[in-house]
Amino acid sequence: MAAVFIDRVFKGIEAVLAALLLGMVLMVFGNVVLRYAFNSGIQVSEELSRFFFVWLTFIGAIVAMRDGTHLGMDGFVTRLSRRGKLACLTASQTIVLVCCVMLFWGTWQQHEVNATTKAPVTEISMIWVFGIGYLTSVAIGAHALHALWRIATGRLRDDELVQVTESEEIPHDAAHPGARP
Repeated sequence: MAAVFIDRVFKGIEAVLAALLLGMVLMVFGNVVLRYAFNSGIQVSEELSRFFFVWLTFIGAIVAMRDGTHLGMDGFVTRLSRRGKLACLTASQTIVLVCCVMLFWGTWQQHEVNATTKAPVTEISMIWVFGIGYLTSVAIGAHALHALWRIATGRLRDDELVQVTESEEIPHDAAHPGARP
């Protein structure tokens, strides 16, 4: 039941990513047309497209973490024994968790500065842009904690021990048959 809910949440997140990408394309293309055809432009669209890009990148990292589509060293890890794969996965998830703590802490340290700084054109608080560090660090950190919990309780199957692929050319599912889509 929880897995179905989480799958639906991530489908919604993917829809948000698509909307951000569409918004970026429309704003940038619209500005190009306005610049060359009418010698004008919309300043807000330049600023918002940059903000959308930041959000697209950070939210995309969350989806990529869940889907196992970040690049990794599966050519090396697949040759290891189960114990070696568990050690590598534990080490990588621990490093990811430490990086998430650092990202959250850094966002927290900059919170007041970002909250009181206004964007030059839209004049929105910059915490709306850089506050994405909170969401990203918590979401990826939760994924890493869940993976570490599954390792500690022995709930990982052999086909789940290699969670990334070395090549962007090989889809994750093809490189690791039986892995969750």
